[in-house]
Amino acid sequence: MSAPSNAVDSIRLSIKILQDISNDIHVPKNIRRAVLDAIEYLQDTSVSPGVRAANALSVLDEISQDPNMPTRTRVQFWNVASMLEKVKD
Repeated sequence: MSAPSNAVDSIRLSIKILQDISNDIHVPKNIRRAVLDAIEYLQDTSVSPGVRAANALSVLDEISQDPNMPTRTRVQFWNVASMLEKVKD
C-alpha cells in the first residue's frame, strides 16, 4: 500500500480502513460504533479536510484506549491516526 499523496487520498484511504474495521465481527460493537462515527465525520464535505480529520481523530482517540480492542484493530487505528494527523487545511 503506497503512501497517500494528499489530504483527499489520506481521507479516502482512512475511510476504507475504517470500513474494514466496522465490518469485522471480532471487533466489539462499541468500537465499531465509534468507527462509524469517525467515518461520518470524514465524509462530511461541509467542512474542510483538516476539520474532518481532526473530528475523526477525536473520536478514534477516545476509543483507542479500550482494553477490549483487538491488537490488529489497534494497529489499524494507529495507521489511520498517522495518516489523518498529516491532513492540514
